[in-house]
Amino acid sequence: MPLKSFNPVTPSNRYKMWPTYEEITKKKPEKKLTEPLKKSGGRNNQGRITCRHIGGGHKRKYRLIDFKRHKRNVDARVEAVEYDPNRTCRIALIHYSDGQKSYILCPVGLQVGATVTAGENVPPTPGNAMPLKSVPLGTAVHNIELRPGSGGKVARAAGQQAVVSNREGGYALVKMPSGEIRRFHEECFCTIGQVGNRDHMNEVSGKAGRTRWKGVRPTVRGMCMNPVDHPNGGGEGKSKSGGGRQHLKSPWGHTKGQRTRPKRQASEKFIVQRRKSKKRS
Repeated sequence: MPLKSFNPVTPSNRYKMWPTYEEITKKKPEKKLTEPLKKSGGRNNQGRITCRHIGGGHKRKYRLIDFKRHKRNVDARVEAVEYDPNRTCRIALIHYSDGQKSYILCPVGLQVGATVTAGENVPPTPGNAMPLKSVPLGTAVHNIELRPGSGGKVARAAGQQAVVSNREGGYALVKMPSGEIRRFHEECFCTIGQVGNRDHMNEVSGKAGRTRWKGVRPTVRGMCMNPVDHPNGGGEGKSKSGGGRQHLKSPWGHTKGQRTRPKRQASEKFIVQRRKSKKRS
């Protein structure tokens, strides 16, 4: 999807790079495939902020995406490509031959009028879903299940893709978007192709207001805060954390570069090669 630049007639237009939205063919979503979306403001059920810098933004409705592709061996026609405010990629509205409609993630190359199917013996074309045991080696996939039947969890953001590199012992070796090589059960379903809207990472908002429309609040550096608010706060002038020379930390005490993944996590056995070649400390 191409991006468009603007003439710098205002300061906000000077570096602005917005998508053209030319691939979108339908503006209003299907009412039966949406549900209300309540804003949390980054707060949990106790009212405490657990995720900072969230609040405000335009009112949204959540689109019900079929991550499981539960209708197997039934052809569906792509009726439209739509914008989804809740994710970075586009979504495709598909219409099954029995009359049912649903949303799926729109991969690169999927056009209106195309036919998509989910099943074990379907061709490996963009938009089709199949188990990893049926995917040809070297094929780019997305929306991969972590456990059979759980629904796609991996590689769902704009432009992401994973590559099926090998199969052994009932598992498929998949190279993740991060570069990590991981084992997935060969019965886990995935969708063929790369997630669409590949130029999303090159978008430039151009102004703070558009970021606020998306529900993102301003972020302040910890060094600018007081000691009571952040470990890096305090000191005279631009000091390194309270006038001293202690290591930079997050508000929760994590030092810069520290690993946050638990050392004895159950899924460790499925990781064949980490995205970083250095030995874990």
